[in-house]
Amino acid sequence: MKRRGWIVLLAALLGVALTARLGLWQLDRAAQKTALQQQQEQRARLPALGAADLSSDVGADGALWQRSVVVEGRWMADATVYLENRAMNGHAGFFVVTPLVLDDGRAVAVQRGWLPRDLVDRTRIAPYRSADGRLRVRGRIAPEPSRLYELGAAASGALRQNLDLAAYGREIRRPLLPLVIVQADDAGDGNADGLLRQWPAPAVDVHKNYGYAFQWFGLSALIAFLYVWFQIIRPRRRRRAA
Repeated sequence: MKRRGWIVLLAALLGVALTARLGLWQLDRAAQKTALQQQQEQRARLPALGAADLSSDVGADGALWQRSVVVEGRWMADATVYLENRAMNGHAGFFVVTPLVLDDGRAVAVQRGWLPRDLVDRTRIAPYRSADGRLRVRGRIAPEPSRLYELGAAASGALRQNLDLAAYGREIRRPLLPLVIVQADDAGDGNADGLLRQWPAPAVDVHKNYGYAFQWFGLSALIAFLYVWFQIIRPRRRRRAA
């Protein structure tokens, strides 16, 4: 085999190996997501935690994400923030996040619900109610809301794009636990506060990974086929024809 033939063979082998490895990586990602979904479902079925189970390092490894939790405290209603461009049931609106001061003095951010966006004035917030005095909040433990792309420095004020819990705690002059409680839809008040809580289940999209894996394996097979056709079968046919 001439030098050019060895170069083509090496390139084909590298191409087949690389694309096949990428396909296997996508299958591995799908398996990881499936395992994560099963873990989240198992956690959701465990007994609810209380305020005493929430520590300052609870969010370090995500071991309690999606666990049910029941806490009691009082709203810091004047510190409420509204996260923009958050959808529910296909409609744009705001996530309403309010700190809850627990009975032991600590505070935790609660993603209380969703409000629709005013189509005329985006800064206008639809009316809702915050209970006065001590109340019980039931929900699930989650990390801070997913971050959306924003230009420039992080915004402050009541309306903002994203929420950094540490910075938020400094703003309200009360340190927050490194987690968010996503209030349950069936909180027992029939949504009497005017907020929607029809939270979608955490998305675990494995079909996309399977699709990418199929594409990579297909490309790997195509490279192998092209090499065999142009470097082996076609030259043999030419030699026979000659």
